[in-house]
Amino acid sequence: MPRFALLFIILTSIFNAMAYGQTTQDTVSTVASQQIDTKQIELEAMRKQQREDSLHRLRLEDRLLQVQRNDFDEKKKLVEEINLLKSRDSLIVSRRKLKVDSLRNLNEGVGVVPFRDTLFRIYNAVGSYTAADRAAAITDRIKALAENIKFDTDSLTLQKNEENWLLLWQDQIILSINQQDALWANMDAEDLLQAQQASVKKAIDEHREETSVKRMLEAIALASLILFSLIVIIYSIGKLIVYLRKKTLRGKGRLFHGIKIRGYVLVSASKQIKFIWSLLAILRWVLVLSAIYLALPLLLNLFPQTEGYAPILLGYFLAPLRNVALAVFAYVPNLITIFVICVVFHYLLKLLKFFARELQNENLTIPGFYKEWALPTYQILRVLLLAFLLVVIFPYLPGSESPIFKGISVFIGVLFTFSSAGALGNIVAGLLLTYMRSFALGDRIKIGDVSGDIIEKSLLVTRIRTIKNEVVSIPNAQILSNHTINYSAEAQDRGLIVHVVITLAYEVPWQQVHALAKEAALKNSRLEKTPEPFVLQTGLDDFYVSYQLNAYTKFPNQQALIYSDLYKDILDVFHAAGIEILSPHYHAVRDGSSRDMPEAFKEAQPSTEPIRVKIEDDKKL
Repeated sequence: MPRFALLFIILTSIFNAMAYGQTTQDTVSTVASQQIDTKQIELEAMRKQQREDSLHRLRLEDRLLQVQRNDFDEKKKLVEEINLLKSRDSLIVSRRKLKVDSLRNLNEGVGVVPFRDTLFRIYNAVGSYTAADRAAAITDRIKALAENIKFDTDSLTLQKNEENWLLLWQDQIILSINQQDALWANMDAEDLLQAQQASVKKAIDEHREETSVKRMLEAIALASLILFSLIVIIYSIGKLIVYLRKKTLRGKGRLFHGIKIRGYVLVSASKQIKFIWSLLAILRWVLVLSAIYLALPLLLNLFPQTEGYAPILLGYFLAPLRNVALAVFAYVPNLITIFVICVVFHYLLKLLKFFARELQNENLTIPGFYKEWALPTYQILRVLLLAFLLVVIFPYLPGSESPIFKGISVFIGVLFTFSSAGALGNIVAGLLLTYMRSFALGDRIKIGDVSGDIIEKSLLVTRIRTIKNEVVSIPNAQILSNHTINYSAEAQDRGLIVHVVITLAYEVPWQQVHALAKEAALKNSRLEKTPEPFVLQTGLDDFYVSYQLNAYTKFPNQQALIYSDLYKDILDVFHAAGIEILSPHYHAVRDGSSRDMPEAFKEAQPSTEPIRVKIEDDKKL
């Protein structure tokens, strides 16, 4: 139910708005009509006043001629009054012109266009006939006269009846004008009708001249010539394009060598030629269509029936060019502004890049700012500056104020935001990893279950090569959410400690184990002599002792080889000392056997009686 109520409210609002708009239009039309009527009344009053002043001036001039020569005072009085009437008449003429101009702003009138040009305009209605009805009727009558072979333009006559001036041919009324028409033209009715008579005669004579048989034959001949010339031009364009295609083909290897960048063939010579052929094909169609488009107005202008379409076709072609030229010309100041802004930002970016290179090469140092931060910081500042550049030049872009341009900008921003949420997270994580300095290129690290060397760091992913030459790509957001073990961070300064666990029986003295384990570590060339290796005892299990050998190395990327060589050296050293490397498991019954401990400690232990088993001979049984 609320939905229907909402729909009803919306529809009611729309209808009210439409009704209000219609009422507003009607009100505007009514106000304009009232203004026209008021101004027409004022013009009529001015005309009457001007006519009365003119008659009065004539009477004064007659009196001036009748005054005696020695009556100077009377003459002076009459001359001053005549001059006053002349001044008032000129003032009324100026006021009438202003009134007529203001009337024409309110009412443009309806043109009488029987053939091609507008002869004159009708501004006011007569009785039940509107201005449009009067203009249409006059147009039809003029066309009928032009088609009537009995009509002669010199036979048009003027006649005045009680209120109107008439233009007649024989007994047929061609047009009539009244004082209102004269007011709109700011002329006397007779002068206005004479001007319209001249326009009608000239239009009919020109129309008959243009539609004569001789004229039509000349037009057909010229049209044939234009068509023949058009065919020749199109044929010549085709031949020219074919010649240019052959010319480009012959220039292969001489003029066209392809585009190479450091030995890489970016574009071959054949592709260059094909591209030029495509441009020639486009040029051919452009020239052909342009020739046809320019020939059509010439053909249409030859015949009166189609003459009016020529400017329209030319307008379709020239109007866009004119608009583009005017738009480009008007845009030049903004273009210069954008150019200056871009130049300033270009050199500002070059300055930032120079400082970034200096910081990276350690030619310039800032306390607390590491060289690894130089290029990432430059990239961040570069993006911010480019964004600021777009903000600065945006108001100077063409169409930036249009709602469509703004809508597209908002749509692209929303689309970019929602479609790149994961990518933006990885980019932010990449920047954080850069400033955290968790690892660098070439470091041996371990992330989760993946261990290997860093071969690439980007804003989106980090790539690791494992010891099996497997390249693993890990998103930066995942790296940031996991712990990272860096084997190379302290390798060059303090050294990385590699360690192995050895388990031996309790009977082997731990002093001997320590000495032999250190000896095995010192035999490995990838392990440091200083600081020296050390051994830790990590457990006393039920059957064996656990020893941990630790040694320093500065080759964290070679851990696999280091461990392999270290295991081999441990085997060699312990076997040479006669010690088995094993983790014995005992299930012992004390039957007098020796204890599992070094010999030095066995002597202090009490002896145990062995278990004796007596075996009797079966024969005695």
